[in-house]
Amino acid sequence: MTESEIQAKIQAACNTGDTRAFRNNVAKIKHQGRWLNFGLCVGSSDLIGFHTITIEPHHVGKKIAVFLAIECKSATGKATPEQQNFIKFISDRGGIAGIARSATEALTIITNYKSC
Repeated sequence: MTESEIQAKIQAACNTGDTRAFRNNVAKIKHQGRWLNFGLCVGSSDLIGFHTITIEPHHVGKKIAVFLAIECKSATGKATPEQQNFIKFISDRGGIAGIARSATEALTIITNYKSC
């Protein structure tokens, strides 16, 4: 299965209930002598979005959206140092982030966050 096929399955699995994942196309092209960057930032994950959680009673039951970043890889694909840094950056700040090679792995990343 190609990385784009894996990504499509992961995105479909993550777009249910309180979770939404959007394709984050990251690219850099030269146009009329100038570099144009696309996507969130260099190294940002293939899928970004949020997972809504309910805050504890001392926050009066309000819901918040926790930032979500899933880097999609094939069975043999490896994350670049920039991608690894982005995942660590998001995780260190309370977001949900990880590398997934299947929809099951992506959902496990989200579930593990919910169970913390």
